[in-house]
Amino acid sequence: MANRINHYIREVKDELVNKVSWPTWSELRESTWIVIVASLLFSLVIWGLDSILGFSTTEFYKLFK
Repeated sequence: MANRINHYIREVKDELVNKVSWPTWSELRESTWIVIVASLLFSLVIWGLDSILGFSTTEFYKLFK
């Protein structure tokens, strides 16, 4: 059992070191900025839709008071 675990760990290490394509630091920074900007844009869209729907729902219910 221990031999199988050691073999598995060696294979995982070999794959991570020799087979995985890791990004360079510049690629990583660029991807990070893209994710940050996209997250901010999505959060602004969701906030805007929430505000509009909240306001319109409030105004709609005021009609029935």
